[in-house]
Amino acid sequence: MTQRYGLPTLTALPEMPVGAAGTLIFTALAIMGSPGPSTISLVGVSVAYGVRRSTAYCLGLIVGTIVVLLAAATGITAVLLAVPALRWALVIAGTAYILWLAYHLATAPPLNDQTWAERYPRLIDGLILGVINPKAWIAITAVVASARLADSTLVDAALKIPLLAAIVVGIHVIWLLAGRLMVPVMREPRLSRAVNVVLAALLVAAALLALLP
Repeated sequence: MTQRYGLPTLTALPEMPVGAAGTLIFTALAIMGSPGPSTISLVGVSVAYGVRRSTAYCLGLIVGTIVVLLAAATGITAVLLAVPALRWALVIAGTAYILWLAYHLATAPPLNDQTWAERYPRLIDGLILGVINPKAWIAITAVVASARLADSTLVDAALKIPLLAAIVVGIHVIWLLAGRLMVPVMREPRLSRAVNVVLAALLVAAALLALLP
């Protein structure tokens, strides 16, 4: 008698609930895509220094924000923010760095007067702000908690991370290109300085708003 062996059964991959995924995406676009220190600084940098010089800064912001996303999705953020000393250290460091960046935006020379030797925000600057941005820690934690994509905590995180990472990339690219629309008018010195000062003020205001409960 010949014994037959069936094909091995493959374990089905977990399906992502459409309703929960929609809630997560909508919440992410509304909260993470709204003006904040990261997005306003990106517009300010692209306006003040041009899109080409701002690309590395944008990449740094994306990487830094994804680091925060990983911390939120794995529960590290909740542990850190539960410690008052660590929470205030993050707030103080983030606010100080944003004020430093706002100063450099406000004092940036017009595009026609800039040289490649001048100091302008680079990848490491975007990475630092992306990691210590107070709004990012609070907002991304709220987004991650807004919907459940799987019963297993590990699977839930595995489904959320690539989805939200793609949204992070898309949001930053859109804000970078939004700044590009203003580049042509930034070649007039007086108008350039006025726009830079306004964007720097908006960056400071966004940082202060992010500190409110």
